[in-house]
Amino acid sequence: MAKLNIKPLADRVVVLPSKAEEKTASGIIIPDTAKEKPMQGEIVAVGKGKTTDDGKFIAMEVKVGDKILYGKYSGTEVTVDGEEYLIMRESDVYAII
Repeated sequence: MAKLNIKPLADRVVVLPSKAEEKTASGIIIPDTAKEKPMQGEIVAVGKGKTTDDGKFIAMEVKVGDKILYGKYSGTEVTVDGEEYLIMRESDVYAII
């Protein structure tokens, strides 16, 4: 993977979504219109963390390279150098797998 030129701010992360399944377990090919949007991916960039209203700094729990699960409609889709990414808040990440 080439160097990503996106630097997320505060408590945001940049995620490379996993590819949608091309076939079912029984070998049936899934058309593009019926493919499920993946809900897992790999973190490729993280922000520094956020500062609360009372001035306390909260560091990020996730790091670059973590495989994560996230909500079906989480994040904002962006395309950089022909590759699609999601930018989302750390709170949209459900789990590290």
